[in-house]
Amino acid sequence: MIPSTAPESGARPGSRRVRGREPISYDFRRPIQLSREDARQLHLAFEGFARQASTVFTSLLRTVCDVHLVQITQQTYGEYVDSLEPLTYLGIFSAEPIAGRGIVQLPMYGVMTAIDHMLGGHGSDQQPQRALTEIEIAVMNELMDRLLAEMRYSLADSVDVIPRATGYEHSPQLAQVAGASDVMVIVRLAMRLAGEELDATIGLPYAGLHPHLARATAPSATSESERRSRERSAAALRERFASVPVEAAVRLRPTTFTPAEIADFRPGTLVRMHHPSAAPLEVCVDGEVFARATPGASGPRLAALVVATPVKETNS
Repeated sequence: MIPSTAPESGARPGSRRVRGREPISYDFRRPIQLSREDARQLHLAFEGFARQASTVFTSLLRTVCDVHLVQITQQTYGEYVDSLEPLTYLGIFSAEPIAGRGIVQLPMYGVMTAIDHMLGGHGSDQQPQRALTEIEIAVMNELMDRLLAEMRYSLADSVDVIPRATGYEHSPQLAQVAGASDVMVIVRLAMRLAGEELDATIGLPYAGLHPHLARATAPSATSESERRSRERSAAALRERFASVPVEAAVRLRPTTFTPAEIADFRPGTLVRMHHPSAAPLEVCVDGEVFARATPGASGPRLAALVVATPVKETNS
């Protein structure tokens, strides 16, 4: 547990006065991993998603709905699950090429109100708090498909994700989406539906999302001339590497001897090699075999002819 060291408003620079500040817990085993640039990129993406989600809810429910982004945080999956209500809607989805699975969480009151509207009702203030029936799940699947399609569009600048719904759970403890210690990026949304203020969340696996965010924010050439310069440098590098001399060896298969046998070696000792007579020689560089060859001659010099690798070599 460490206290916040940010100075109070009006404090002199360098002042260590922290009166009135609450201590902030910090787990040194799990440092903050979501960089400022990653967070900014996700904020832009999910602000756009929130606007599109407002349109989706309004069109499907035929009543004015509003969705806006509240914040993006980083939590372990166990912490995220513990923060949810015991009964809630959890739409589970895959998000290729992001490794792992994600969650769209909606409060059960909002889900029942949405189903009521989509089935032609007026959205009663009294909604049942229970698991969905098969018909209700089918109705919600249409809403989920629309939301996931908008998520793909919103994340297109960061990763060309293809989210697909894979299941539904009503109990957070039964939704085995990730390990308890796995880090998740949690997107918190506020919804205004049928006059009620509701909270919703989206969870994405940080380990699968981070490489795509890093590639999207990687620096690129700032001008056409710089790009051409990099292309010329890459071509020159490939050309130079093609002419670098590499020492290659043609060898028999290894033969194993005991220390006693090696101690008995004398000039003129005949050594039986374990290389099959019908097997090709090995062509290798730095100990790695990359081709096969048969022995031969080129004028007065020994040579080896590279041949195709046999499917099955004969042992003698």
